[in-house]
Amino acid sequence: MFGLFKKTTEVDKLQKTYEKLMKEWHALSTTNRGESDKKYAEAQQIQDQILKLQNKS
Repeated sequence: MFGLFKKTTEVDKLQKTYEKLMKEWHALSTTNRGESDKKYAEAQQIQDQILKLQNKS
């Protein structure tokens, strides 16, 4: 109930994107290695952004 009015931070948004990419990476890891590697690289870029934002605070 109290979380209803909580604004999502940039870190929260990036974290959700990171989790989504990691799920896609895992699913692709058994079928398409090239696409899997691309998803993993995207996820790592998002993780770097998260760490930068957390270190700023």
